[in-house]
Amino acid sequence: LRALGKVASGGELSRIALAVAVTTSALQDTETLIFDEVDAGIGGAVAQTVGRLLRRLGGDRQVLAVTHLAQVAACAQQHFAVRKHSTDGQTASLLDALDPSQRRSEIARMLGGNAQSSAALEHASELLSACETPSLETR
Repeated sequence: LRALGKVASGGELSRIALAVAVTTSALQDTETLIFDEVDAGIGGAVAQTVGRLLRRLGGDRQVLAVTHLAQVAACAQQHFAVRKHSTDGQTASLLDALDPSQRRSEIARMLGGNAQSSAALEHASELLSACETPSLETR
């Protein structure tokens, strides 16, 4: 047997932490949980399930999640976009709170391709709607 930290990737450890947090959430009094790329190495329906689980955890505590996946970001109750800007050799990170329209555009951008195409925007809207609907798999 080897230590979990020696055999699991960072993303796998984050998903284990998410599973523990979800199963013990009623027993915890933690006010804030932070997940950094808990979705590493996954996609599609699994990513949407992770997003729904994070949303469920956020029902009674603050959850901060860093993600690059539209399926996870779409399940957030509040969405921030982080951008880096370089000027004269200085790099600054900018954090923007997104309104619903900006959020839809950002989800479309995260999906790839032309973020302003009608297909990308429609897909973003579908992801946002899907996260509003309760799912049997995360109850």
